[in-house]
Amino acid sequence: MLPNFDDFLLYLKTNNYSEETIYNYERDLSVFSQFLDDSSTPFKKLDKEIVAQFKAYLASRDRKTAIKAEQAEKKLASASLNRMLSALRSFLKYLIEMDLPCPVPPEAVKMVKTEKKHGQVAEMAELVRLIESPAYLENDPVIGLRNQAILEVLFSSGMRISELCRLNRSDIDGSGRIFVLGKGKKERFVYLTPRAQQALDRYLATRSDVLEALFIPYSGPNVSKSKKRLSSNYIQMKIKEYRQKLKINVPTSAHSLRHGFATYLAEEGASPAAIQILLGHESLDTTTRYVHASDKFAEETHRKFHPLAEPKKK
Repeated sequence: MLPNFDDFLLYLKTNNYSEETIYNYERDLSVFSQFLDDSSTPFKKLDKEIVAQFKAYLASRDRKTAIKAEQAEKKLASASLNRMLSALRSFLKYLIEMDLPCPVPPEAVKMVKTEKKHGQVAEMAELVRLIESPAYLENDPVIGLRNQAILEVLFSSGMRISELCRLNRSDIDGSGRIFVLGKGKKERFVYLTPRAQQALDRYLATRSDVLEALFIPYSGPNVSKSKKRLSSNYIQMKIKEYRQKLKINVPTSAHSLRHGFATYLAEEGASPAAIQILLGHESLDTTTRYVHASDKFAEETHRKFHPLAEPKKK
């Protein structure tokens, strides 16, 4: 265990960090703690060389997973690696702020270069097929209604999967507008299309329980007694299952629906500033990464505006 680790988590909590953020810090720093234990390195002996060894460890398949401390099956993506390094840097900053012994300055933990991936979004027709697929791919019609409502809400609103999992029935007032608490405890409104509202209404008509959560797990015909709220892992697993059954070859996830929401709004001419508000992005630069991912939009723009696209009429 890292020194003052519990105090660090309490510090995050008292500074109003979300439960999800605190969990992520705890998980990521546990990997660093495991690395120190495996290499018999006391935290007080931490230096730049050991930090470099930790980065190499994270980039290898020899690293242990945070949950079960088992050997990882695949290498970490650069973004995930940087998230873990950022957690370590934040912990070191906390030690300095609290006037506690800190063996190495936070600046010694350098981020790695991230690869620039070309964003991919499935064609609109394929996204519609995916969204509607639970109705006929699920054997249980109630689960089919629930899962279709989930996909409709995700694509209609552009909300994050974590935001969707936190929704309560009281958040739905029938107006098509939902108030969500987003990343960094930022509040915003998102909106449902009429078809998403109808899918949600059909699902809610099947509910006879008094549970607060909007999307709940089922065990057979009854509500699960052990879990009161659907997990993001389940939703991601189901989206992957539907995509594979439909033979959609573009990688598609809950985040892809959010990505598609922004991309297709942009293709219809929506303002990037408006999309930024709908997505809950702090920076417009983050939003433009979604907007610029549309190959179709780029192709049509090239065809329409390039000066040599068509011969000039005299």
